[in-house]
Amino acid sequence: MPTARSWTDPRPLVAGARDLQALLQFRRTGMSVESGRRLRLGGGLVAALTVASIVVPAYLREPLEANHVGDLVAVLPTLYLSFAVLAALAAIGSGGGREVVPRDQLVAFPVSAVTEHLGALLLAPLNIAWLLQAWTLLGTTSYVLGPDNLLLSTLPVLVWIVVATAIGQLVGWTFEGIRRGVHGIATARALVALAGGGLGALVLTDRLTSLLDHSPTVRIYLLAGRASGGDWGAWTFGMLALLALGAGVVLAGLVPARWALLRPMREEVRLESGHRRALANPTSDLVAMVRIDRASIWRAVPLRRGLLVLGLMPGAVALAGALEWHLVTILPGLVASGGALLFGVNAWCLDGRGALWRDSLPADPRIAFAAKVVVLFEVLVVAAALTIVLAGVRAGVPTSSELAAVLAATVVVSAQVVASALHWSVASPYAVDLRSARATPAPPVVMASYSSRLALRTTLVGLVFSLSALSPDWRLPLLLAVPFGCWSAYRLLGTARAWAVPETRSRVIAVVAS
Repeated sequence: MPTARSWTDPRPLVAGARDLQALLQFRRTGMSVESGRRLRLGGGLVAALTVASIVVPAYLREPLEANHVGDLVAVLPTLYLSFAVLAALAAIGSGGGREVVPRDQLVAFPVSAVTEHLGALLLAPLNIAWLLQAWTLLGTTSYVLGPDNLLLSTLPVLVWIVVATAIGQLVGWTFEGIRRGVHGIATARALVALAGGGLGALVLTDRLTSLLDHSPTVRIYLLAGRASGGDWGAWTFGMLALLALGAGVVLAGLVPARWALLRPMREEVRLESGHRRALANPTSDLVAMVRIDRASIWRAVPLRRGLLVLGLMPGAVALAGALEWHLVTILPGLVASGGALLFGVNAWCLDGRGALWRDSLPADPRIAFAAKVVVLFEVLVVAAALTIVLAGVRAGVPTSSELAAVLAATVVVSAQVVASALHWSVASPYAVDLRSARATPAPPVVMASYSSRLALRTTLVGLVFSLSALSPDWRLPLLLAVPFGCWSAYRLLGTARAWAVPETRSRVIAVVAS
């Protein structure tokens, strides 16, 4: 039977951009006055930090007597390349990129592939990991090249950041399209295994460094250097080529985006329609609640993918860079922050409408809260443990102080993140459908705020334990963990008391079940 083409397929580029503008306005109308003020303040802060990351390192070159410039020149192309690789991994993990508006809120108004692609590109910078990498690229480049023609010498790096993000988006859509095929899940796993095996072989045979020396991103550094040296003809030609590459990649991303979005979401459907074997009766209310929470985590596609990426990616980076043990203490904080951002910052959204049934069970509400604490803590610790094991492959045998520091940092930052995440979950719940691989537990701007706050806190704590790992006495890291642990326990008890209040609990459940 012939059917009419949907008005969303295909949409011209201009119409797709216009739809994106309407979606963003729709998002903005749902914000309170205070949220709007915070958004403007956050945007100004990001702009100020971006300018500072360009200007300050350039003028530090002379006071620091250009120390380590040669070393930084050697690693700059690798940094440029790693930005594109991490952008691709982030897009793959999020099923092509984040949604501007959750799909369940737009059932009657389907969004075109053009709008989805442009929206995912626009939301990519709303992530503290993306921002930190971008600031690192800009700061390192300006320090190496100095203050001469500063703006024009960093302009190629700014354009490269956009191009690399678009490349990552293109790869992410392509991978999502493969994953939605008839045998897509098996194919995707085979590709991941091949990539992991290839990376492992390069590391074990010490060929990774020589391969990175031939990275095509060397041209980005040379282009930036031409502005610093006043070679304007070559700089202009190179910039035009880079801009053309960026425009081409953005447009090319529309093809796999449309291909992927028109394919059925096989993994999500399979998880929701599969058979489940009945388990034995739980021995206590807490065990029953923990079972429910664990099942809700592994049932959600974005959480399954995100936890796997979180456990493997930082560890793989540390493995490739041969990170030393006293620096490994930074990794548990990064992993714990990322794990909480998958669902912990809005923990009750996993229950959805089931929260109404769950809260009606004849169990103490503090037990339900304790189950959330247990499950979130174990998820973060397991992901951090996987990262530490990978990082430890090339780090050698740790001293007793280093081992104590790593273990203490893992427990402390996990408890710290759990306390913060559950506090936000009770104070600011959101109605989110986490069945989609592109879903996030809170609006993009709120996620950016959560991301920056968690990353700042856990990084500072990780640095404290990194210094303690240099101590000759292994008991020092354990003693440092005591006040941090007590503070997290105090915050958790306060949130548990708030959750036990019926009015507070009703408000949270009414929001997540709506």
